[in-house]
Amino acid sequence: MVIQKKELVLLLKPYYWVNIVLTCSYVFCKKIEILCHYIFSPTDKTCEFNAKELEILLFLMIVVMIRTRKAGSVTMIAYLSSSFLYTKAANLLLWFYADVRYGLFFTAIVIVISLLLPEPTYSGPENVLYFRSLATLEEALKENKQHNVWLVCFYTVWNPTCANFAPIFSQLSVEYQTKYLKFGKIDISRFPDAAKKYNISDASLSRQLPTVILFKNGVEELRRPTYDSKGKVFKFFFTEPNFKAAFDLNNVYNECKIADKKTNCDAEEKLKTTKKEKKT
Repeated sequence: MVIQKKELVLLLKPYYWVNIVLTCSYVFCKKIEILCHYIFSPTDKTCEFNAKELEILLFLMIVVMIRTRKAGSVTMIAYLSSSFLYTKAANLLLWFYADVRYGLFFTAIVIVISLLLPEPTYSGPENVLYFRSLATLEEALKENKQHNVWLVCFYTVWNPTCANFAPIFSQLSVEYQTKYLKFGKIDISRFPDAAKKYNISDASLSRQLPTVILFKNGVEELRRPTYDSKGKVFKFFFTEPNFKAAFDLNNVYNECKIADKKTNCDAEEKLKTTKKEKKT
């Protein structure tokens, strides 16, 4: 798991530290002796986990490891975001197991906090065009086919991997966008015809979310994740280094910059020729 300075800054946001507190609430209350004797049975002088509690905690660890691995959570923030749901569910079970009243109280706290503190979303600059239909996407791909290069992200708002990849895609759109290299996104849960057109499953257990396709001159050239003739999807981790390497982004960017310069030079030459013809 990669830890970056900017992620440590993000941890200062209330959403993360409040959810960390909720995640560890039962363990803290059980292991801190004063809280343990006050909240749980005063006769319980050991404050140790019993077999049922250990079973729930062990099951939680297994689920979090499996789900975060499937989601491709390789950064600390992504890891936390994808694990909060399962850790809070495990705490809910533990509190209900201890006392139904505690379980109901914990449920109320989780609901209130989820309404007041939604997960922070990327709010930085981006040069991403959000397509509102399959028709607008296809129209953009057909426009200026000679040098047209598009990176289009097919996503859903409810998928954790899509949410984790969103800020990376936005940042890359600012860093790499040129006149001929453009970035776009389309929500296939709202526009399922786009998913059908490009053979992308938006099922809850789909391993194709998100899918990013590189279009050159209106034609699909490369996509991640890929799949074989039998429909088996090959997992792809949507980290910034992986994405840049898979799509050869630096070379694509340089090619588009060269095409842009060539177009400008041709336009200048045409303008000069037109002026000479007018003079003569």
